[in-house]
This record gives sequence, C-alpha cells and structure tokens, in this order.
Amino acid sequence: MRKLNVLEMNRLSVDEFKQSKKNPLIVILDNVRSMYNVGSVFRTADAFRIEALYLCGITSCPPHPEIHKTALGAEDAVDWVYCKNAVDAVKSLQQQGYEVLAIEQVEGSTLLQDFVPGDGKKYAIVLGNEVKGVGQEVVDCCDGCLEIPQFGTKHSLNVSTTAGIVMWELTSKNLKK
Repeated sequence: MRKLNVLEMNRLSVDEFKQSKKNPLIVILDNVRSMYNVGSVFRTADAFRIEALYLCGITSCPPHPEIHKTALGAEDAVDWVYCKNAVDAVKSLQQQGYEVLAIEQVEGSTLLQDFVPGDGKKYAIVLGNEVKGVGQEVVDCCDGCLEIPQFGTKHSLNVSTTAGIVMWELTSKNLKK
C-alpha cells in the first residue's frame, strides 16, 4: 500500500465546502473552555461536513491562534454562530425544526449505538464543558440525551473525542439510508 499525497485526496476548497450539501447536524458547544478543543471540533466538523457550530457562553470564537492550531483552517470553512448561552441556541434550533440532543450521562439517556435517526429529521447535539459537562438548564430544554457507553475507570471522555465519536456515528447512520 502507498499513502496518498494531498493532491490525490481530492479535498474540497473552502469555497467548494461552503457551497456543498451538508450533513443535517449542528454541534453546540456549551461553555467549552479549551480553545484547542474548540479547534479540534471545527476540524472534525469539517471532516464530516457538518452544517454549523454554535459556540456558546465562554466558548472562544475564531479567529484565534489556539483555535487555528488544531483546526488547521477548518474554522474558515465550517459556518459558526456565537450565542450568549446554550439555552438560547437550543430553543432557536428547536424553533427551526431541529431535534436537540445533549451528549450527557443522565437518567433515561439513549445509548449512542441504539439511537436511530428519523428519516428527513435535522439534529443538533450539545457538548459540554470539560469539567461540568452540559449544564443542567441546557439538558432540561433538550429533546433527549445520548450517552457513549464507557467501560473503564473514568466517567467521561475529552469533549473533542466525544465530538468525533458522535459526529461519526450520526453521519454514518445518515449515510446508510
């Protein structure tokens, strides 16, 4: 096997990305404090051609060198919106017809592998702060919660790792339709 070079990968330009059809998924970051995590989520959102990111509360916004360090330019391709708080973002997206799901460990959560997206439905997922997770007031206004099963000694994953797992799972389920 031979690794492909950059030209052989046929990647989209930023303009082509902006014009392309997106996966019907929006990612909301609720008070994510690390700009490296924010940049990583931008880069993953680019990889899976996600509609947009909503950056809420203390979550930093581009342009910023620390975001760019992990986003590697994805912050120029992926659309993003700043909201003062995630509750407003959730309510706005619900009014636009999105089903909003927090990624959090709660009573009655749905395991990620058991979630079946509805045909033609649009989704938004909420990812929370590195220490506190998704705020309870945000969880309270979501339509449901998804949980990634974990089997080790830790009770959580890094927010950017969680973002990658959930974006891939929802994107791959969308591709199978």
